[in-house]
Amino acid sequence: MKAYTLHDLPADERPRERLVKYGVESLSLQELLSLIFGRGVKGESVISISQKLISTFGSLDKLSEASIEDLKKIKGLGLAKACQLKACFEISRRFKKEVGPKINRIIKTPKDLYPFLKEKIINFHKEYFMVLSLDNRNNIINVDTVSVGTLNSSLIHPRETFEAAIKNHAAAIIICHNHPSGELKPSKDDLVVTQNLVKAGKLLGIEVSDHLIISKDGYYSFKEKKII
Repeated sequence: MKAYTLHDLPADERPRERLVKYGVESLSLQELLSLIFGRGVKGESVISISQKLISTFGSLDKLSEASIEDLKKIKGLGLAKACQLKACFEISRRFKKEVGPKINRIIKTPKDLYPFLKEKIINFHKEYFMVLSLDNRNNIINVDTVSVGTLNSSLIHPRETFEAAIKNHAAAIIICHNHPSGELKPSKDDLVVTQNLVKAGKLLGIEVSDHLIISKDGYYSFKEKKII
């Protein structure tokens, strides 16, 4: 049976023509993927490849985190097309990082920080530990990613944490990490790390103002819970 291709569509219903006529926002995810890949392979049309990608991964979030090897498991999607897709997601990630969300640079509440920090997490399947350096008016000076991996009391050392703060001449810091599981309740290691950093901050004269645990859906503030 002949594979159904873009050329089987009426000319004015093909993704490229629809984009030009109605704008890129009018295209479905399948149409966008078809445009990125351009053409299929023998026995697999670009429409079929795009449909299989969507049905296999289910969401853009999961698709963006798929590895090259995972993508190549889709019939008709070889190394070249997998690399094209990864490159598109990376361009999007860099754009978001460069532009950043619009937030008030003066931090008043943890709620002010949540959308900003959420954008800093590239891959929510990994654990990121970040340090926000603040001046004496609670303005954000800089955000440093101290580590990526599993957070525990042996990996997160005051030396690395406060190195960033000292470099930025910070009056105070806010520490932040995410839980890949989505669970916001702090673990025993989270509590130990926080206690150690608060003590170190007092010795250095740099206050640890808060520790935030964030997920895709919310945050937990040690300050709001009166743990700090």
